[in-house]
Formats: sequence, structure tokens, C-alpha cells
Amino acid sequence: MLLAKWQRLVLGQPEVSFRQGDAFAKGGRERYALTPHTQRDFEHCLRDSADPRVPLASRAARAYLDVAFFHPFPDGDTRLAMLTLAYVLELEGVRLDQTGPLQTTRYADDAVGAADMAALVSVLIRSTHHRATRTRC
Repeated sequence: MLLAKWQRLVLGQPEVSFRQGDAFAKGGRERYALTPHTQRDFEHCLRDSADPRVPLASRAARAYLDVAFFHPFPDGDTRLAMLTLAYVLELEGVRLDQTGPLQTTRYADDAVGAADMAALVSVLIRSTHHRATRTRC
């Protein structure tokens, strides 16, 4: 799995695997339960985020949110979510020139929050293109 390879690099560990128990974030305030279907559901969602009929910003946001909400590994999932977003964009030849922590309210079952995330990614893409065009003049 490509994500596990990235996670090994990010964490500097020789081996990582899909988590074997519940995951926690924000000092334990958020809990991500593990079910017998969590890994299968995560992989299914990632495949869905690759649908070329969906706008690029939405696909990248979806991949980011899938990693963030499934928390596939015990540590480093937010960093991995950002790498995943960048990878989806890179597949379409888009490389953001500026990024930072993505600050938007987002919940796993919140369609409006997910739409906000896609809108934020769209703004980042447009801003990158705008700056690139201005630089060439």
C-alpha cells in the first residue's frame, strides 16, 4: 500500500501497518473506532475519490478527509492526509505553491463541511495558477 510506504518515511519507522485498535486524536478527545470492516471501507472510499468524473478539488478533498477520518495508522494521519491531497493533485499536474495546515470545520458525516474543504482546495489551486501566471509576465 502506497500510504504505508509514505507513513514509514514520515515517521522514520521500518514498518507500519493499518491500525489494530481504536485511534485517538486531539489529546484523546476524538476516538476513531476500529471495526472488522474499517480497512475495507477505507480502501473503498479511497478508490471512490479517484473517480475522474468528479472535479479535481473535490477528489483531493475527499482523499484528505478519508485519511483524516479513518485514521488508518496509529500516528501521523494528518500529515499523511496532506500528502494524499498533494498526490491526488500531482496526478493531474497540479502542484500547490503554498500550503499550511488546512483550517476548516470538517466532520465525517457533514456534507457542508466536506464541500467547504473542496472549496478551500479549489481556492488553493486557483491561487497557485494565478501566482504562476503573474510570475511569467
